Amino acid sequence: MNTNFEERISQISKEQTQLLRQTNTPIHVNNGIYQRYKNPVLTAQHIPLNWKYDFNPATNPFLIERFGINAVLNPGAIKWNGKYILMARVEGTDRKSFFAIAESPNGIDNFEFWDYPVIMPETENPDTNVYDIRLVAHQDGWIYGLFCTERRDPQANEGNQSAAIAQCGIARTKDLKNWERLADLKTNSPQQRNVVLHPEFVDGKYAFYTRPQDSFIEAGKGGGIGFGLSKSIENAIIDEEIVIDKKVYHTIYEAKNGQGPAPIKTKKGWLHLAHGVRNTAAGLRYVLYMFMTDLHDLTKVTHKPAGYFIAPEGEERIGDVSNVVFSNGWITDEDGTVYIYYASSDTRIHVATSTIEQLVDYITNNPEDGLRSATTVQTIIDIINKNKAIETKGEINVNLTGQSANH
Repeated sequence: MNTNFEERISQISKEQTQLLRQTNTPIHVNNGIYQRYKNPVLTAQHIPLNWKYDFNPATNPFLIERFGINAVLNPGAIKWNGKYILMARVEGTDRKSFFAIAESPNGIDNFEFWDYPVIMPETENPDTNVYDIRLVAHQDGWIYGLFCTERRDPQANEGNQSAAIAQCGIARTKDLKNWERLADLKTNSPQQRNVVLHPEFVDGKYAFYTRPQDSFIEAGKGGGIGFGLSKSIENAIIDEEIVIDKKVYHTIYEAKNGQGPAPIKTKKGWLHLAHGVRNTAAGLRYVLYMFMTDLHDLTKVTHKPAGYFIAPEGEERIGDVSNVVFSNGWITDEDGTVYIYYASSDTRIHVATSTIEQLVDYITNNPEDGLRSATTVQTIIDIINKNKAIETKGEINVNLTGQSANH
């Protein structure tokens, strides 16, 4: 069989180079809060070819892909040495996830993976799977990575091969290449996912955002996004978790919710990005939402707009696990630009850009959830009447094409 070995290598290399050099352009439709972009910033097709192929014709004469990549998703993010860094969750076709770092000169395109995936040390109890890392440059001088470490539930019977226990793994680094693994976080909750380290000390202690959960999938009596303190980071122990953002009936976060990346400090408060989950006839639907906490009392939510901030749109709704957006990484530039990295349908990574000013305006001025249909209608009526009053004064002249003339 003639495999045209060198010709095929040339072709796949050319196609990947075109992908890596593709310019990302803004999508014209804009809601005034953030700007979406046309192309994903990282996909399975961005993975270096020499991770997947054995290029020796003697040992791989058919140029078979020796290691398949299923998805690239849920990255931690940080600005490092002038580059925009994504520490992505890469999932092989074997269903195992690992971490790999890609960098970009501008944060919206031209992302390329480093030469090797991340070597993450293990504890005495080896991880079966690791994923969804949050990168935090902490006040103590270290960069921390907090991630989910998953292991099979030792109490499960032999016939149940899906029962798992999720906990928070902790590692730290000075250069993003050499990682020191610390002990897993200990809490009173049987399951912990979506744990995030606050970037500053609180009363001289390390502060964590947690998500107490009864089982691997269901939150159970776990009430929402928690907050707790630990004296140590090397052996982090949280004795008490305070729920600061709870699940609420008939909202976008009625089934589960969890902290996304570490919050951003502003003059008016800490900006939080979180994910909310509700159940539908088509399965769980994940969206992103935002809230703000007090600068001095991190357990006090001061503002929380109603509804979702980002939800999957168009092709984002289709993938390995459809109808999902998830974020655990964002980057703030010196000029106030915010790069929000989110994965769609557990398959690919996108970016949306905003500014601190826009996000603060959105969080502090958009209406909160009234939790009833009647209050939703009243919110809309209030906006309509406010606009009519401005038009009556002649301050603006809005011509809405297609608007009914009925009054």
